[in-house]
Amino acid sequence: LVILLALSQRAGAEDRFITVASTTSTVASGLFDAILPIFSKTSGIAVRVIAVGTGQALRLSRNGDADALLVHHPPSERKFMAEGYGIDRRAVMYNQFLIFGPKADPAGARGADDVLAALTLIAERSASFVSRGDNSGTHMKELGLWRAARIDPRPGSGLWYMETGSGMGATLRMGTAMDAYGLIDRGTWLSYRNKGSLIAIFDRPDNSLRNQYSIILVNPKRHPHTKADDARDFMDWITSPMGQSAIAAVTVGGETLFIPNARKRK
Repeated sequence: LVILLALSQRAGAEDRFITVASTTSTVASGLFDAILPIFSKTSGIAVRVIAVGTGQALRLSRNGDADALLVHHPPSERKFMAEGYGIDRRAVMYNQFLIFGPKADPAGARGADDVLAALTLIAERSASFVSRGDNSGTHMKELGLWRAARIDPRPGSGLWYMETGSGMGATLRMGTAMDAYGLIDRGTWLSYRNKGSLIAIFDRPDNSLRNQYSIILVNPKRHPHTKADDARDFMDWITSPMGQSAIAAVTVGGETLFIPNARKRK
């Protein structure tokens, strides 16, 4: 009887979980591996992460397949909120995107005045560029930068502009194999080990490269089956001093992967 009771209690504890749809960068960078055990230990709530691009995370959440989502494309997030699928959107952290490329830098992008000038040089010289092409936050950011530079890379598709339709890891591996340029978030870049001859080509302060992450509660009025209370506990924790300190403590080679910037709640 004692054994059965212990097993029942253990199963009950394991059954208490929430599902968070999040970007691949939070997993690929090692951030979640570092911070989620801290939350689970203090709350008793396990966090099951569906690591996909932002576009897919939003689709899953619209369908009610997640309790909360942590994503990084503000325009898509605002649309998601306006449509009534999400509530209580909160800033969590940010880092910066950078352009990687071959050490030889055949496009001469490293000396560009800004990121738009760097992309212009890459396009003008038809230098190999790998794109995720998967409607992720990184992909949508990249497309926005091309638009801002008044460049349409689509005519170069399959020639110098390669779309992988994959996550950042697979895209970076292709970039390594092809000695190509590409866009990546700093957290994933610092965490990725096999970069081959690739280096950070354009990695300077630039407001247009800011990469803001926010967490959103899936609207329980739309999807009553979601675990809104436990998901809100996670949101409260990750935006609390304890959660923010846990994020700030995650480093690679002495460099912080993400800078916490949750606002104090009144």
